[in-house]
Amino acid sequence: MFLLFGFGTRQRHLGPGAVRTCPRCSNTTQWARVRQFRQFSLFFVPVARWRRQTLEVCGVCGTAVEV
Repeated sequence: MFLLFGFGTRQRHLGPGAVRTCPRCSNTTQWARVRQFRQFSLFFVPVARWRRQTLEVCGVCGTAVEV
């Protein structure tokens, strides 16, 4: 019997976020809004998702802040 499964973190782009000053790189830019979740898939079909978060990500350095 052959069983194919996967486990990992996925991100889905939701569009532009707010204009913020990044606490890490100190640049003021338009941030991107992202939904991040953990996922288990079986034969390339998502079976379960958990730990859903909505984040905003800095466009310069990639720092993420939970919204």
